[in-house]
Amino acid sequence: MSEPSRTAPIRVLLVEDHDMVAEAIGLALQRTGDVRVVATARSVAQAMDAAGRHRPDVVLLDRRLPDGDGIAAIAGLRELGAQVLVLTGEATSSIAARVVAVGGAGLVLKSSGLEQLVDAVRRVAEGEAVFDGSLLAGVLNRLTGRVPATGASLTERERQTLSLLADGASTDEIGRRLGVARNTVRNHVQRVLDKLGARSKLEAVSIARREGLVD
Repeated sequence: MSEPSRTAPIRVLLVEDHDMVAEAIGLALQRTGDVRVVATARSVAQAMDAAGRHRPDVVLLDRRLPDGDGIAAIAGLRELGAQVLVLTGEATSSIAARVVAVGGAGLVLKSSGLEQLVDAVRRVAEGEAVFDGSLLAGVLNRLTGRVPATGASLTERERQTLSLLADGASTDEIGRRLGVARNTVRNHVQRVLDKLGARSKLEAVSIARREGLVD
């Protein structure tokens, strides 16, 4: 574990919408003596507001929040001067590459021990990048274009179709939401399946969630 190397406490904004998880993480951070949780938030909107008011050193950010994708909020949080460490239930090279691409400092699994989490917060505060070693090769390959990211070829309309599929929308509902005919929806769905290499809508949604394409 990294040893504290700064005199001032590390100021952390904790963004997590599950109360029990937030409480456990908050207690672990507060007990260190060199880390102080200055604010908590349960959504992207609350996170942006709290970051603007408290100016934390590190934002510990849940990837899936009630009002959106945490990764999409990283750029805005970075503009407020914070390092951003993403907390996620699953991690793939694709998700890690998205975090890196928008300026995130690291990615930590929720299944990690609290000591590992505290260590990651300290390292990020010191300017280090914190990613599991098993993800790094894949991240570099995706960022350099050696391996195309899953779903990179999806059009905006196909991404909208995929998002609605993930929400459980039927073909007719997708048509109404997008303002297109039933046959057009079927064409969009088939192209999504082809591009993701999926054999069914359920498999397409599973792949999309695994790769961080949808919440």
